[in-house]
Amino acid sequence: MAEEVLQAQQYIDFRSVKVNNHLVLSIKESGKTVDQIKVAEKVSHIIFTTLTYIFIIALAFLVIFPFYWMIITSLKTYNEITQETQTFFPSVVMWSNYVYVFQHFNFLTYMKNTIIVAIFSTLGTLITTVFAAFAFARLSFKGREALFLVFLATMMIPGEMMVISNYITVASFGWITNSVHTQTLTEAYAAMIVPFWVSVFHIYLLRQNFKQIPNELYLAAKVDGKSDWDFLWKVMVPLAAPTLISITILKFMGTWNSYVWPNLVTEIPEYRLISNGLRESSFQNADLGTVEYGYQMAASILVTVPLFLLFVFFRKYIMKGVGRAGIKG
Repeated sequence: MAEEVLQAQQYIDFRSVKVNNHLVLSIKESGKTVDQIKVAEKVSHIIFTTLTYIFIIALAFLVIFPFYWMIITSLKTYNEITQETQTFFPSVVMWSNYVYVFQHFNFLTYMKNTIIVAIFSTLGTLITTVFAAFAFARLSFKGREALFLVFLATMMIPGEMMVISNYITVASFGWITNSVHTQTLTEAYAAMIVPFWVSVFHIYLLRQNFKQIPNELYLAAKVDGKSDWDFLWKVMVPLAAPTLISITILKFMGTWNSYVWPNLVTEIPEYRLISNGLRESSFQNADLGTVEYGYQMAASILVTVPLFLLFVFFRKYIMKGVGRAGIKG
């Protein structure tokens, strides 16, 4: 026992302290007993946890408050919105603001255009992403890595720099109004959908996921006489389902929120998307020349709710898909 104490003294410099006729150990430098140190650590842990939650709650409040203010504003009257003293809950709940939006905002037309463009844009992106990612991950061809580096380099180019070249390309296809003909609805859809069927970021994301799949599966499929087409759709795509779901959601949300390009390539307001409709429908009072903020906020909520629900129900797939793509294969 004495030898064990001597060995312990080599690592911990302690001294014995007599407390209530009991001999206890105390760290020499601090003069505290083991129980006192445990209590101090517990108190510090509680304080640190409390401060952490206070910080997180404060950040959550900063994020949520604008949405809360948008909701209560959509339920207020114009006089209550413009009064000097603002309230945190409407004195009179104006559900009629939402009725007005459906009646005067042309909401269903804009929503139809947005859903159609978002669905076909997402489907086209999924097809090109799957094929390109499979080629970069599994097929061996000369210059594959160099070509992939060129693809990655294009991610450094701001999207705004591609607007002019995309516009010229779309105009060469005859999808934009000119002196010869007027743009049709199908041409407007094509102009908004086709230029964005390729996403380098999504190709990179799926390619990293494909590379995690063991090469032995690919060789086994070849031994069994399976083609690359069968291996892609029966093995790789099912295994990469979380990442594909993430790409679907991210692409759908990006198309839903797009504003500049649809506004640029469509000449007829009825062909544009919901984000363009919010901007064009200023909800001005013709008699007073003022903006009806209650109507405007009601329309904004109707546009935001579908995306909010989409994220709430599928957020775990987004996190899982992006997380798996970050793991080295």
